[in-house]
Amino acid sequence: MTKKITIAIDGFSSTGKSTIAKQLAQKLGYIYVDTGAMYRAVTLYAMQRRYITDTTFEVEKLIADLPTIQLSFHFNKELGFAEMFLNGKNVEKEIRTMEVSKFVSPVATISQVRKKLVKAQQEMGKNKGIVMDGRDIGTVVFPDAELKLFMTASADKRATRRYKELIDRGDAVNFKEILNNVQERDRIDSTREDSPLTKAKDAIELDNSDMGLKEQFERIMSLVNDKLNKN
Repeated sequence: MTKKITIAIDGFSSTGKSTIAKQLAQKLGYIYVDTGAMYRAVTLYAMQRRYITDTTFEVEKLIADLPTIQLSFHFNKELGFAEMFLNGKNVEKEIRTMEVSKFVSPVATISQVRKKLVKAQQEMGKNKGIVMDGRDIGTVVFPDAELKLFMTASADKRATRRYKELIDRGDAVNFKEILNNVQERDRIDSTREDSPLTKAKDAIELDNSDMGLKEQFERIMSLVNDKLNKN
């Protein structure tokens, strides 16, 4: 039987975690799980019910609804990756908006939300052969993962990438707003009480501020092969 490992990718927002995770999963024939999409879907649910707005956040109402929130991934052959479904509806595009980005970090601070999603994530990866990216994969979800990566880049570089991505998609966005969002998410993710964004002790840090996608992929694949070839 071919050896399979768990690859945990953590790091700040807009560092390209999902991009590299998808590439690795495709190359290795592994399952890819975008945990950020799961938190975004819960955030979208809260927004749809007006539990969270610019002026209010009715945490208890969201917590009460958690048992009814069903999240699932469905593979899209044309796109080459699995899309996020919320209660049976494809919400892949809806969860990628700036509005959702603005509220996802506060929603992710709720312990009950994290507990529900971490349990689901651990179930998905129980048989290894998985690439998962997020904020607490190497520290909380899979502390025993064979390969842990921690992605970082300057806030300005990350905001520029996010701006280009949204512009290319046809969204009307403002660069300063995106930069502020990136910085605020960094602050919330790093200071929350439950599972803050921290680099696992055995994680390999990768600053891709000035790194091309090809160089990044080759460097990480080398790390993967080292783990796969280890007896």
